[in-house]
Amino acid sequence: MPLSTGAAFALPPGAARHVQVLRMQPGDALTLFDGAGGEYEATIERMGRSDVSVTVGAHHPVEREATRAVHLAVGMPANERMDWLVEKATELGVASIQPLATAHGVLRLSGERAEKKRAHWEAIAIAACEQCGRNRVPVIHPVRSFSGNSGWIDAQQGEGAAARFVLSLAEGTQGIATAAAAHAPDRDVRVLSGPEGGLSAAEEQEAIARGFAPVTLGLRVLRAETAALAALVSLGGA
Repeated sequence: MPLSTGAAFALPPGAARHVQVLRMQPGDALTLFDGAGGEYEATIERMGRSDVSVTVGAHHPVEREATRAVHLAVGMPANERMDWLVEKATELGVASIQPLATAHGVLRLSGERAEKKRAHWEAIAIAACEQCGRNRVPVIHPVRSFSGNSGWIDAQQGEGAAARFVLSLAEGTQGIATAAAAHAPDRDVRVLSGPEGGLSAAEEQEAIARGFAPVTLGLRVLRAETAALAALVSLGGA
């Protein structure tokens, strides 16, 4: 919800639990953010058994975002690994995450289940921001298929505002840091990363045909969730 100086309200359940875990008391100061940039001073007015009421104070235009905005498009890893990826990518400063259903992906989501998962990942991103002191919440896009009818990759044709990289295991591929150095340090970057087993050969070629330069993270083969985070660090996302 948007914040404003002088407003008084009850914190949402997640934030209230966070305050209670810290054993804060009425009169204690805390910092609030609404995801739109900057942060607000606030004071706890009342602590209930499950609710916390606060009054909002002054706004401070504090920014903690990286110079380069990095947007991850990831073939969804299975089980809790996607949760972990969202949490850690948020801490490392990712600007947005696009979950993709790919040929080698194990996790298959659609309809109401996909939207519930997106809301779950968004909650994880918010909690990660609260933990690390980040005051802008990354965008978690709805799940999309990589290709096919209304596929994500088709929408990338002609989008030239951001530099585009696809993580690849092909021999002779340029390192991601070297490739990024050819672009201005404040230019947005879009990184495409596969699930367990990587992108299929056809998917990688589709991405390259649409302007994604193949890049490598080094000599070792990383897990799907580790690779996406390593790319973030290599691009200065932290």
